[in-house]
Amino acid sequence: MPGQRKRKHRQEAARQRLTARTAPDTGRWEVLLETWDEAEFRDRLRSLRAARIDESLIRIDTLCGRLLQPTTYRLSRFVAGPDGRTG
Repeated sequence: MPGQRKRKHRQEAARQRLTARTAPDTGRWEVLLETWDEAEFRDRLRSLRAARIDESLIRIDTLCGRLLQPTTYRLSRFVAGPDGRTG
């Protein structure tokens, strides 16, 4: 397909930039919310988006539950290290 190679290179470069920005030596992931309630999780995510937070620095974890343990939703934000840099 025309342009596929260019698009793949562009996507790979974007992935590498994000990986460099969120490397362990540049900061840490701070948990903003951990809940079993999906509606509460979606409301908090919606409020973050309304606040114009950089979505590339938000991590969403869905810890799948089983019979004895319900599904847990975790929302984390990347916080820059003590020197204030993010990449």
